[in-house]
Parts: sequence; structure tokens; C-alpha cells
Amino acid sequence: MDPRTELSEFLRTRRARLTPGDVGLPEFGRRRRVPGLRREELAQLAGVSVAYYTRLEQGNGRNVSVEVLDAISAALKLSDAEHAHLLHLAKPKQHKRRPTPQRQQVRPALLELLSAMDSVPAYIWGRRTDVLAWNRSASALFGDWAARAPQDRNWARIVFLDPEARNLFADWEAKASDVVGQLRMDAGQHAGDPVLNELIGELSVRSEEFRTMWATHNVKRKTYAGMTLAHPLVGGITLHYETFTLPGDQEQFLSTYHAEPASPSAEALRMLVSWGADAAVSRT
Repeated sequence: MDPRTELSEFLRTRRARLTPGDVGLPEFGRRRRVPGLRREELAQLAGVSVAYYTRLEQGNGRNVSVEVLDAISAALKLSDAEHAHLLHLAKPKQHKRRPTPQRQQVRPALLELLSAMDSVPAYIWGRRTDVLAWNRSASALFGDWAARAPQDRNWARIVFLDPEARNLFADWEAKASDVVGQLRMDAGQHAGDPVLNELIGELSVRSEEFRTMWATHNVKRKTYAGMTLAHPLVGGITLHYETFTLPGDQEQFLSTYHAEPASPSAEALRMLVSWGADAAVSRT
């Protein structure tokens, strides 16, 4: 992926989603040929010249300062994740890109931790939405990752290419959007990652829905929220998940899942966890 193109399209799509009313500007004047703020309106809000902003939106982020990017981010009403993405794309001097190792390794102590907390579904994931390690409860909940080829232990491939995922996630589109948003974050940080570029190319060819979502340039970090699964063994389960950044590798994350105490979902989850690996195998 060309970083200049990524920067240009990201800024353009963020500008297009705003109306003058969203930012406190009057909406009278000549009819708008395209939706969203005009460049001159955005430049005014950010306190930069129209020519300067135009160069930036054309992909020329060379020499731009963090202060200017902060102002543009505020004008565009970017989320924290979108702001971080903009910094990576624009490559200011204060925000250097990191090299991308080809493979992430999970520390042995973390593998022990996953095993010790086996009553709580949990897994560790990394760049490109790769699932790196998991416990038996997570396999019972989401399917037997051990039965998948290593390159297929990847949330993006599972969500868009595995038909069972559409049945498992009650709100499949929300899950798919979250996965695409995370991939966009990765692409901004590691534009030259050949494995990531290959994954995006494969998904773009094989899934029209992925192509549509990718074109929105939305970015999102996985943090915490609720979700509902339609599990083939125990039926509907409403869960809460929490995501923790792991020490030692800021691009490895631990995700855990739990149900509200004393709820039907908690009982369903308890049953599923008690079956453990047998439940995962029965789904394959």
C-alpha cells in the first residue's frame, strides 16, 4: 500500500462524513456537489491555509508537525484511534515507524497464564488480527483454532471467509467492521508489511463485503464492549470482553470474555467451559 494514497484517502473520507452543522458552521451558500466539509472549511477550522491542507490531503505529509496534525484531528473530530492512525500515516519526525518483524512470539509465562485461567475464555492476538495463543475455554467458545492451519488462525480470514462465523456472531457486521478497523490500524503502522498486504489482497479478491468496508478507511482499536453469540451447542450467550495490551510487546493483546453473574449466559458459558476441548472438537 502506498502511504501517500492511504493518507489522502483517509483525510478525504473523514472530511466527507462531516457536515457544516457538525462543526458549528452555517449551512447556507451554494449547493454542495459532494457531501461533507469543503477543504477551505476544514482548513479554517484547523487554523491552516487552504493550500497547506490541500497538499496534506493530496498525500504530502512531509515536514508536517504534530501540532498541525492535532489541529486537523480536532477539526475532523477524530477518535483516539483515528488520531493515532493519522500520525502514523503522515509520518511526522516525532513519530517514527517501527520495523515489522515477520513473526510474533508469545512468552512462555503468558502461555502458563492462559492455561491457569482456563475457566475464563481468553486468547492472545497480535498484528494482522493473528490469533497467537489461546486456552481450552476460548476454543470451546470460538472453535478449535488448533485444527486450523497457522495462517488461518486469523480473525479477518475467519470472519470473512469462514461461513460458520456468520452464524456464530449475532451481529456479524459489527464484528466484521471491528476486524477491518483493526487491520487499518495495522496498515497505518506497518505499510510495508508484505504478509499484511498479502492478507488484504486476498480478502479483497475473495470478499466483496471486505472490499466495501475497507474502502471506508474506518479505524478502530479493540478495547472492551459487549457481544452476543449464537453458539451451536448452548444457544445465545451475551458476553463482555476486555482487551489488555501486554508488556514486552505493545502489539500483543490479551482478550478475555465473561458473562454477567447469575445470568442465563453465565450458566451457558459455565456449561461450555466445563466441556472444554470436547466442545471445540464437536463443532469442527
